[in-house]
Amino acid sequence: MIKQLPISLHGARKGDVRTQFAALCYRVKRDKVQILLVTSRGSKRWIVPKGWPMEGKTPAESARQEAWEEAGVTGQPDGTCLGVYSYAKDVGSMDDLPCLAMLYPIAVKSLAKKYPERGERRRRWVSRKRAAKLVSERELARLILDFDPRPAKPIA
Repeated sequence: MIKQLPISLHGARKGDVRTQFAALCYRVKRDKVQILLVTSRGSKRWIVPKGWPMEGKTPAESARQEAWEEAGVTGQPDGTCLGVYSYAKDVGSMDDLPCLAMLYPIAVKSLAKKYPERGERRRRWVSRKRAAKLVSERELARLILDFDPRPAKPIA
């Protein structure tokens, strides 16, 4: 059983917290799980694609749309939420906006050369362990380390 780490409201009141949907874009290469990270637009930190709820889309579909816009990902989302992580979104001159992001796995079929935010972000395939070290959010790092889409091997 995966243990969910406590979340942080980053000093905000409950009603001030916003929800986003995030994509854990992955592939399995030579039986190794790799995670696709992108840089944030402002600080250039390594993150997973994420964004606001979209009218008429499920949370997993919203995560897939963000993966396309931010990383050029074509892939199939799994409708299962892997967990939730918290972070403080930098919104410029205002105080940071406290957010909770629900994380959905997306099996990457291909990466486009041209996609909406290609000039604003970099993308990189890394191991789960490396991805967990590169992201700033402790809860996201834990979710990444615990994620393994490969079928369980039978006990001999």
